[in-house]
Amino acid sequence: MEQMIRTARIEALGQDPVIRDLPAPHAAPGQVLLRMGAAALNFADLLKAQGQYQEPADPPFVPGLEGAGTVLEAPAGSGLTPGMRVVVSAPGTMTQVMAVDPDAVQPIPDMMSFEQAAGFQVAYGTSHLALSGRGALAEGQVLVVLGAAGGVGLTAVEIGAAMGARVIGVARGADRLQVVRDAGADHVIDSADCADLRGALRDLGGADVVYDPVGAEPGEAAFRALRPGGRFLSIGFAGGRPPAPPLNHALVKNIAIHGFYWGGYRQLDPQALRTSMAALFDLFAASRLHPVAGATLPLEALAEGYHLLRERRSIGKVVITL
Repeated sequence: MEQMIRTARIEALGQDPVIRDLPAPHAAPGQVLLRMGAAALNFADLLKAQGQYQEPADPPFVPGLEGAGTVLEAPAGSGLTPGMRVVVSAPGTMTQVMAVDPDAVQPIPDMMSFEQAAGFQVAYGTSHLALSGRGALAEGQVLVVLGAAGGVGLTAVEIGAAMGARVIGVARGADRLQVVRDAGADHVIDSADCADLRGALRDLGGADVVYDPVGAEPGEAAFRALRPGGRFLSIGFAGGRPPAPPLNHALVKNIAIHGFYWGGYRQLDPQALRTSMAALFDLFAASRLHPVAGATLPLEALAEGYHLLRERRSIGKVVITL
């Protein structure tokens, strides 16, 4: 008798996911079969469900870009064995069983729960590789993080602090700002009560690096607060549109503008992803990183998770248990 599993699907663009009972997949030759324990939602999942993501998918498709679980089957020579606890970075993680290539799978520390691991890769991986690579963030420099209480922004605060930077976190509301402080920010700015973000940042001395997952007006204001030789990291556009930084300022002040898409490194430099993730797991094992789940919901409540992201009401990552 065929095994049935619970699986989320986007069946039409512009609609919330539905939960279906579907036959469990089988691993093709060379693939790993996983029993998923948890998966995380990213802003990219919202874009993908609207048909607006840079890597579009035709419905029906299984949402989710990252998760964690247990190896059920693994090919010889993969370094993976049944029972091993792993993270996976691949489309389609919102399901109880999935088959993927071994390159998409990496073991996790024993003390890391599936809920912590599920949302670890994209958020922490984005911040670590962007700040240590293109951002060239150095000890003692000033890092400004927009959307600092969000799933990605909060990791940038943590990692920036761990790298010895002075961190300024920009977020909305007292509760969210306290979470940003707890993550290691030296200064916080309430975006709901700041009419002149550029001026507020300049009053704090300006920025060497701006980490921008928001875009729109906040991104433009933070760009204008960069010091000469600064770096602007464009991470995403949760504010609804890309920022439009004045390029004459970039020229005169020798400012570098870097776009950063973590998923693109699967083709651009997959070894950089694996090296970065290994460094992050070491930081976690040393208790220097503390993942915050904005909400942990069962698969049946996945639509609620989409709503939390859409309304920007989550603090940290939204995690779905499977």
